[in-house]
Amino acid sequence: MATWTPASMPDLTGRTAVVTGANSGIGLPTALELARHGARVIAAARDPDKGAEAVRRILREVPGARVEPGLLDLADLASVRRFAAGVTEVDLLVNNAGIAMISRQRTADGFEMQLGTNHLGHFALTGLLLPLLAARPGARVVTVTSDAHTAGRIDFDDLGLERRYGRMAAYARSKLANLLFALELQRRADRAGVDLTSAAVHPGSTATNIVKLGPLQPLVRLLLKPPAAGAVPSLYAATAPGVRGGEYFGPRARPLRPSKAARSEELAARLWEVSVELTGVRFEEFADR
Repeated sequence: MATWTPASMPDLTGRTAVVTGANSGIGLPTALELARHGARVIAAARDPDKGAEAVRRILREVPGARVEPGLLDLADLASVRRFAAGVTEVDLLVNNAGIAMISRQRTADGFEMQLGTNHLGHFALTGLLLPLLAARPGARVVTVTSDAHTAGRIDFDDLGLERRYGRMAAYARSKLANLLFALELQRRADRAGVDLTSAAVHPGSTATNIVKLGPLQPLVRLLLKPPAAGAVPSLYAATAPGVRGGEYFGPRARPLRPSKAARSEELAARLWEVSVELTGVRFEEFADR
């Protein structure tokens, strides 16, 4: 496959995109390029000031772009519900926001923070937006995971990681959950006859603020690729013709093979049911078809 760049993106006029974590990292160039190519973009961010600044940056780059901020804290299911209730249409959902390798913390709903933010928040958001997505021909959901998913393990008897907490282990588990969700979302959409394409992406080693490295941060950022390059897999999965449901793309939009655990339909189905129970979001659109 020839190298794909955002310049290859089709005209997105008439399409509405929601990008989580659109204020920084790969979320900002993702939102920027979607807006540059004509989409109406809802740039979701946890901090209202940072979200507003992201919108201003996009408008400086693309005067006249249809972009607006959205207040969304994925670590608070009440915030997820409020945000989703304010969305009236969506064709493209990019589940991009994430946190990584933090000390032990809990979400507003009591979940382990990395699983709660990276997976459960996006699971709930996708389910709440599913009726809108299902109403739009050719809708897509792109979920950002990581090659760290290969080290992930899910112990359903200890989802709070009470017995042993490790920053990297918690992150890898959340990224495995992201990939399991993306693949299971496609299976369920297919079974229900819902016109939806769900794909997953790994951005590669990118200079973002997802990991806080203190005084080493400036040095490490020099060794990593810029966020615009990290956004390429997301943009490809969201817009390129021919993307099929259940595909997984890495740096430069190359197809990747998920780990054996990520391909487990049994594990994915169990995670789905547990996620429904924890979030209360039931994806009724699938059940009705």
